[in-house]
Amino acid sequence: MKTVYSVGQVNRYVKNMFIQDYVLRKVYVKGEVSNCKYHTSGHIYFSLKDETGVLSCVMFAGQRRGLAFRMKDGDRVVVGGAVDVYERDGRYQMYAKEITLEGTGALYERFLALKAELEEMGMFAPEYKQPIPRFIRRLGVVTAPTGAAVQDIRNISLRRNPYLQIILYPALVQGDGAADSIVKGIRMLDEAGVDTIIVGRGGGSIEDLWAFNEEKVARAIFECRTPIISAVGHEVDFTIADFVADLRAPTPSAAAELAVDDMAQVMYTLSSYQERFQRDMREKIEFQRVRLGQYQMRLKYLSPESRLRDRRQALVDFEDTLRRAMDNKLQQYRHRLGIYLERYQGLSPLAKLNQGYSFVADTDGRGITSVSQVKPGDRVEISVTDGVIQAKVSDSRRETWQK
Repeated sequence: MKTVYSVGQVNRYVKNMFIQDYVLRKVYVKGEVSNCKYHTSGHIYFSLKDETGVLSCVMFAGQRRGLAFRMKDGDRVVVGGAVDVYERDGRYQMYAKEITLEGTGALYERFLALKAELEEMGMFAPEYKQPIPRFIRRLGVVTAPTGAAVQDIRNISLRRNPYLQIILYPALVQGDGAADSIVKGIRMLDEAGVDTIIVGRGGGSIEDLWAFNEEKVARAIFECRTPIISAVGHEVDFTIADFVADLRAPTPSAAAELAVDDMAQVMYTLSSYQERFQRDMREKIEFQRVRLGQYQMRLKYLSPESRLRDRRQALVDFEDTLRRAMDNKLQQYRHRLGIYLERYQGLSPLAKLNQGYSFVADTDGRGITSVSQVKPGDRVEISVTDGVIQAKVSDSRRETWQK
């Protein structure tokens, strides 16, 4: 009987054949680029062609570091990667991991070898990266004294901070002696005490940028005590200096923006903080003023002075009440005294004397009320209305008066 396979089984079998083929697992293919498309996802789809045929290729976004230039149709390149089957469509294609322009393959191999060596030594490690200070006063720049890069850095830096001091070390950035010139510039600016250093140049081919791939430049950047921003080439260009530097900028213009804070924005922010601070202070002062008023009212109500004043007023009121009560009592007693005076007026000795009665006393002033108190010959004093009569007892007799 015939063995019948599904489409998926056949595609899976063919894919397994590609996987097991050692040559196809890592292969380099040269050709001319055509149908090159940069997808919004970051993937790059293109084809390699020569006079004998066409090979479909894709470079995923995660492998973009293997491309050091902006690829376009017509470029003659060498693509390194693996050939595999896309099982769903049943077609094979090349999955690129690195792409170099034809003729630069040897340089690129040196670049990858040095990159792997320095990475293994830990020179790319994040823990060695120095933070870029936000506010700087002195900016050091290592680049060519002419060209767009230095002009972009100067214009953008001074526009963002007119008070900034820029110290330029005019370095060779291409050709013989470029690496030594860059190293000398980094070390001199490091000793000069600048706050941040920008090292870079404009774009170019891998040969043009090669000075920034030299190990001596990488070590100078790594050993520099001053934070360094690498700004070599364009956004798609990567050099060893980018990996070693404390921060990588896609362009020299972007490096200036990363190194120099916008003073206008800073002043606007400070002004906003000042307004907010003043508003908050006014609100707090008003709030505390209201609280102070409340405390003053409570203190006024509970203070000893207020309580003494209230007690003093109560004492005055009590004094008035006591005086009125005393006046009333005195009036009552005066009235009762008048009654008593009227009542006892008739009992007064003087009133009796005025009515013809007299008061008889011995010479010592003791009143004589009985005949037994005197004897003949005793002297007595008789008090009458208008004086005293001296008398001598000649005789006395006892009488019984009817009451």
